[in-house]
Amino acid sequence: MDWLNYHHLFYFWNVARDGSIAATCRRLLVSPATVSAQLRELEDALGEKLFRRVGRNLALTPFGQLAARYADEIFRLGQEFQDIAKGRTLETSLRFRLGIDDVLPKRLIVRVLEPVFRLPQAIRLECIEGTQAQLLPQLAVHDLDLVLSDAPADPSIKIRAFAQLLGEYGLTICAAPALARTMRRDFPGSLDGAPALLPTSNTSLRRTIDEWFESVGVRPRVVAEFEDAALLNACGHRGVGFFAVPDVAAQEITSRKGLQVVGQMGEARERLYAISVERRVRHPAAVALVDNATTVLGSQRTPRRLSRKKRKRA
Repeated sequence: MDWLNYHHLFYFWNVARDGSIAATCRRLLVSPATVSAQLRELEDALGEKLFRRVGRNLALTPFGQLAARYADEIFRLGQEFQDIAKGRTLETSLRFRLGIDDVLPKRLIVRVLEPVFRLPQAIRLECIEGTQAQLLPQLAVHDLDLVLSDAPADPSIKIRAFAQLLGEYGLTICAAPALARTMRRDFPGSLDGAPALLPTSNTSLRRTIDEWFESVGVRPRVVAEFEDAALLNACGHRGVGFFAVPDVAAQEITSRKGLQVVGQMGEARERLYAISVERRVRHPAAVALVDNATTVLGSQRTPRRLSRKKRKRA
């Protein structure tokens, strides 16, 4: 049996977290030569490169990213075992790795996550943001337990996945107070030529918004487009332009963030999907999340998996 050298793995784990050998050396009070030698020996033992150089820093290779996730779990379990041995705790937490499509509104995700923190068993939640192209391959190899997205699994990403529609939600136009006052009268016609902050054109949300603009006969002035929903909202708070938020989050946004509602987007609807590699989710945190989302969004559907024929048509 081949044994992993955990001493080598420990140095790799630290460099992966710090982003450079120099930073790890300063923190652990060891020489660069020592750390470099440990990394080389680990790479030789594994037969794979763990890092690539980017300027003066190191970036993980795809295999290095996989190794780092295993190292995180190995050293977390080691610490947990030590705590139990010393009588500090007898409770072990269940890890739940959730992939979140980065176009999804963060306040909506916070709402659907609420029951996960109230489960009888301690849950260690890890949220990983990205695109479907980044998240679904991790789901396929069980590095993620569940992925939340605004669309079913992209058929061009060749994995066997089930998409469960959790529900639909409407959209509300919000803006900073000064801008909202000028647009509230004659809404939605007031949006014509008004400064707009929009998600990028490759997203389901952008297509929904564009279709609604066309249906009400307005053409706003696009000030900026964002892949990250949080950055879009931050610019909206500064009065740069109006933006759309889920109805389920509008009240919280306007009461806490000093924004005002301009108007609701009528029949425009967005969807939330849970994507998994199982027809029925079994992880207790995933079950709690799915059940809560269907309640919050007021819809409950059965999972479905795209057949090969339907994938080809898509």
